[in-house]
Amino acid sequence: MKNQLLLSIMALFVCVNLGYAQTTSTNFANQGRDWFISKNTGSGQMGTKEQPAKDMGNIIHHLKPNDRIHIAEGVYLSKGSRGADEINVPVKIYGGYNTSFTERDPWDKHKTILTGTNEYMKSTNPRLYIRTDQQRESNGQKSTGSEIVIDGVIIDNGPRNRYHENKGLAIRRKGSPTEQKNPSPESGGIVIVGSKYTNITVQNCVVMNTAPTQGAISLQVFEGGKGLIQNNFSINNTGYGIYAKTGYMGTDPSKLPSFQIKNNTVLFTWKHDAIASYGGDAMAFDQNLVATVQNNALAYGHMGGIYSKGAKLTLINNLFAGNSKYDYKEVNDKMAVADMVDEAMHLDPSSTGNKGMLIKIPVAKRWAEIYADRKEISRADVDAAVTVPNTGANQLRSIFGLNVQGTGVAMDAEIFLPLITVEEALPAGLYPWEGMGCNIPKQAAK
Repeated sequence: MKNQLLLSIMALFVCVNLGYAQTTSTNFANQGRDWFISKNTGSGQMGTKEQPAKDMGNIIHHLKPNDRIHIAEGVYLSKGSRGADEINVPVKIYGGYNTSFTERDPWDKHKTILTGTNEYMKSTNPRLYIRTDQQRESNGQKSTGSEIVIDGVIIDNGPRNRYHENKGLAIRRKGSPTEQKNPSPESGGIVIVGSKYTNITVQNCVVMNTAPTQGAISLQVFEGGKGLIQNNFSINNTGYGIYAKTGYMGTDPSKLPSFQIKNNTVLFTWKHDAIASYGGDAMAFDQNLVATVQNNALAYGHMGGIYSKGAKLTLINNLFAGNSKYDYKEVNDKMAVADMVDEAMHLDPSSTGNKGMLIKIPVAKRWAEIYADRKEISRADVDAAVTVPNTGANQLRSIFGLNVQGTGVAMDAEIFLPLITVEEALPAGLYPWEGMGCNIPKQAAK
């Protein structure tokens, strides 16, 4: 009798512990598989190297935690040309392969371009959206404690936007049912919402022509998680070029989300619309997080370079150029780069090496002429701020190598987020300025 009771207790102990293991297991228990995508050679949903799928959107419903997705060169519109992909499990995505998946060159020979079309009733969601915060389960495993990676893709929302009179000069945020046109998507290019203790990496990516309220590249990191944003190129977007968000509302400093944001270039970030007083910052940071921001080039923000809502930031060797209202804004205080270390309340005292300077930006002359000659609508004394260097009209033209002159269009509403092509934009992201900014990624195959 005693032996039977002992066996029963042991069996109950094993069952309880098995149940506990199931409820607390992380996705590291699932090793994942490799998927291969090729616009030019793919067909079906096998997703193998020998028989790749034609679009990532076609195999999303098959994805499991920790799967790895390899995408070859080509222009991808998603399933049914809907122009948006949403993934609800933690995965790793690598773009920029040749069609045999033997080499990568994501910004040159083997561009993986994720875009869409402007067709009525098509999706206006973020072009690449990974969300795991709702603790969705797959094979009994929760997403807590996993890793998310996006590496080497180009997001171009230009074909998804609606432009006034189809001229490519000014976006429209409302659709036109009579013309069967969608509004310009009010969403980012790469948007990731993680889970507790999930690490997120976005690197070697390009995001352009997006029109979000918030971030063109947006990472929301939760309790105990880390975000790495490095060697990305954000050009010609509204909202914030890069947005570091928190998903942790607690008070334990050891659980604060932490970010490393380094060697990124963010150029020409626009306000939300022509008369808006929000958006237009190269980078923005939520309050409840810590971040080291190093060796970035943050230039020609419609508003500013960095907008911190009270984050604990360390700024090292960052370049600020031509931002219209301020280089650094902390809550409501606006500062030029030269005043940050003296005046900021939440900036780490070890911050150093940040500077403002005039830089040459090698975008195509066609787009440079449009941007340099625009005129702004302004409400009276909207966002009056400190004066920052290199913001005058002549200085603006000189950064493009244009003649110092300037007539122009009548108002910003006629030129607002004008379409720039991948070929026109990429030269400005290929090399840093004195070590600050992104660089063309040359990578071996993964």
